Amino acid sequence: MTRFLVDAHLPFRLVRLLRERGYDALHTSELPRGNATPDREINALSLREGRVVVTKDGDFARSLVLEGAPYKLLLISTGNISNRELEALFLRELDRLVGLLAAYRYVELGREVIIAHF
Repeated sequence: MTRFLVDAHLPFRLVRLLRERGYDALHTSELPRGNATPDREINALSLREGRVVVTKDGDFARSLVLEGAPYKLLLISTGNISNRELEALFLRELDRLVGLLAAYRYVELGREVIIAHF
């Protein structure tokens, strides 16, 4: 089953929604350093536990290409969006996202499109 690690700039509610659907999900706020956890530690945890990093931070895409970390990446590229809209979009596309993440390491969720990069 897909395991998730949701980054600081995304609402904790995404973790709750994932957990309600049976997924193993963590938010950076639950880590020892909380939302101040450095990207390198997030990447290390992702690799160690096989977690998909869910983030709006494009730095993770660069580290995936250059360093092979995180384990897998779901980049949220919706631009400015309310938490309510983001949650609705995320839930609407969750099955598709999980399917793509089974086959690809880097998936990008936009408002109108989902892109599987590699």
